[in-house]
Amino acid sequence: MVRKVSFLFLVFLIVAVSGKKSDEKNKPQWAKKDIRDYTDADMERLLEQWEEDEEPLEPDELPEHLRPQAPIDLSKLDVNNPEAMVRESKKGRTVMAFVQVGGSSSREESETITKIWQSSLWNNHIQAERYMIEDARAIFMFKDGAQAWVAKDFLVEQEQCESVTIESKKYPGKYSAEKDEL
Repeated sequence: MVRKVSFLFLVFLIVAVSGKKSDEKNKPQWAKKDIRDYTDADMERLLEQWEEDEEPLEPDELPEHLRPQAPIDLSKLDVNNPEAMVRESKKGRTVMAFVQVGGSSSREESETITKIWQSSLWNNHIQAERYMIEDARAIFMFKDGAQAWVAKDFLVEQEQCESVTIESKKYPGKYSAEKDEL
């Protein structure tokens, strides 16, 4: 055991001693500055230098806004159904649906109702994150945007659902007072 520790210490000592510091004359002017004096441009250059030898990330590891869009097969789309075209274009993209809970329910009641809806969606393999933003209003966030329209079909059928808004289009609930006005 003592030999292993001694050997590791010796290896560490050799690596530390043989480490080479760059010559101050060969450094660019911006690299001679104290790090606290770096500008945004200096930090950007440092980041580029740091990442120049790295391999590019796989498409599924990229942030969503940098991922390539999945190809859309236009031959399978019904041009008379714009909703299906939007749904297809949102596959693999994050989409938010704003859900208005009907009735004069309190925040606690609305939270309970939306939790039940979220559980029902999860039980149907539709992954949705739920965030309460007002007493009777919630955001359902879908990582796969195509699922938002399937969830919308479920939500508008619920008795306490006043409306669902996706991509700036409002869908009234089946039992809402708004539907009667339209």
